[in-house]
Amino acid sequence: MSNRTFSSVWDAIEDTPEQAENMKLRSVLMMAIKDHIARTGMSQAEAAKCFCVTQPRVSDLMRGKINLFALDALVNMAVAADMRIEMRVLDGPSKRSPSASGDKSAARKKPAAAAKKTATAKKPATKAPARRSKLGAAVGAQMR
Repeated sequence: MSNRTFSSVWDAIEDTPEQAENMKLRSVLMMAIKDHIARTGMSQAEAAKCFCVTQPRVSDLMRGKINLFALDALVNMAVAADMRIEMRVLDGPSKRSPSASGDKSAARKKPAAAAKKTATAKKPATKAPARRSKLGAAVGAQMR
């Protein structure tokens, strides 16, 4: 038996990092919506009207049946409840970075003279390609 450590239960039980991130986001939204319902004192029938869903659908949400809810459905429910959703997308550790592969020598900084020479060299102005970011685990839902 291995003693691997995971930052989230979803990292441990899902097959891919993409599935784990999706489950993390869904769980955060589900908990926020459930807390909103409890905080406002809405019945499941009232919540169903507010979210434009059926009462059994709200019951599934309250019971934590996460596999029955897509991320977009949860976003729609939160917005219908006048909740504001904030999301941060962070760069994850690169799989090809020198530090990830254990090669510390490649990660060293350039000597000052080489850095200065590089900075003064004239290069044609080009627009850098946009970097794709991995979806971070930071989604918060708050009341307005």
